[in-house]
Amino acid sequence: MAEQSAHQKYEFKRKLEALRDKKGRGTELVSLYIPYDKQISDVTSQLRNEHGQAANIKSKVTRTNVQGALESLLSRLRYLNKAPENGIVYFTGAVDVGANKTNMETTILEPPEPIITYKYHCDSSFYLETLEDMLRDKKTYGLLVLDRREATVGLLVGKHIESYRHLTSNVPGKQRKGGQSAHRFQQLRLIAIHDFYKRIGDAASEVFLTVDHKDFEGVLIGGPSPTKEEFEAGEFLHHEIEKKVVGLFDVAYTDESGLSELMNAASEKLSDLDLMVEKKLMQRFFVELVSDSGKTSYGIEQIRANLVVGAVDVLLISEDLRAEKDIIKCGSCDYETTSIHKWKPGDAGEAPGTCPKCGSILEVVKKVDVVDELSEMCDQMGTEVAFISTDFEEGSQLMNAFGGMAAILRYSTGI
Repeated sequence: MAEQSAHQKYEFKRKLEALRDKKGRGTELVSLYIPYDKQISDVTSQLRNEHGQAANIKSKVTRTNVQGALESLLSRLRYLNKAPENGIVYFTGAVDVGANKTNMETTILEPPEPIITYKYHCDSSFYLETLEDMLRDKKTYGLLVLDRREATVGLLVGKHIESYRHLTSNVPGKQRKGGQSAHRFQQLRLIAIHDFYKRIGDAASEVFLTVDHKDFEGVLIGGPSPTKEEFEAGEFLHHEIEKKVVGLFDVAYTDESGLSELMNAASEKLSDLDLMVEKKLMQRFFVELVSDSGKTSYGIEQIRANLVVGAVDVLLISEDLRAEKDIIKCGSCDYETTSIHKWKPGDAGEAPGTCPKCGSILEVVKKVDVVDELSEMCDQMGTEVAFISTDFEEGSQLMNAFGGMAAILRYSTGI
């Protein structure tokens, strides 16, 4: 099965957001997950049975809407002999569209991964958990940073770093107190170090052994030399974790910030990871921006202008960006304009107002998704498109400081 492109993942995520926003007035929205190996005749039989059961619903409106959704599904399934390789999902029901009105809507999705379990679900919202889980990058790395004073245990899951345990030691400093022999002091210090390393190993087991083994890629250990080497050589880690150690890396910090430092120090080992690819692209953008080379662009209209002349090498788009271009016309005269705005699922949008030429009410005659439009331009121009997560600092800056879109140019255009 071919892996989804970044743009396909973006589109799929956007469709799920739109579905999440749809609500029914009662338990009127039907979600139907059909795996590849499920007999369509069995599905049809269950839906007919559900249609009969729905006759017992007390509310006439709810009863009519549920039966209408089931009839819609049954009519569609007549044309399906077999589910696709990954299965198929139907979302059907009377969606509340405001002003005391509902609209019977159907969305059909082929998931990016195989559906394992057949599911029929009827509620006031669509059941999306199975599909949302498919979007999560499940690749996981164990992160451990330590010195003799403290240690932090965390996980890198997909593109997100999370700290789970922070430990501090009782290891005494190198200067002994008066009255203690040097030998006795050194013995106590070694015992304290050993006990601390054992606590670190136990904490690592608590965190790392709970990860699903098929998603657990490896363990990165960071700290100053020779502490991290001493810890790793002392076999304080569980044998299953020890087998997963990818490498030891020099880091200066051993608190929560050390986890990010460790990930950066291990960038060569993680070079194929989506997060590292995205970080490198964002770092490249910032280098060009700070150098004032003129080879960067941000702002949708400026980027569009640079795309038109073929100057964009890489277009960086935040995964969280939702932008739409409205084409607005006046019905009474020849006035026409466009308006670009960002939106969130559930936004009703603002009315376009009145015509500045004749005062008539303006209307939106067409809506164009900006990401789709610019992505198509990139395809025509041979420009790379990269979708950037907000789960790391530079990715968050792209969304918050640059409006969710930026470009690295092939040459300076002055636009």
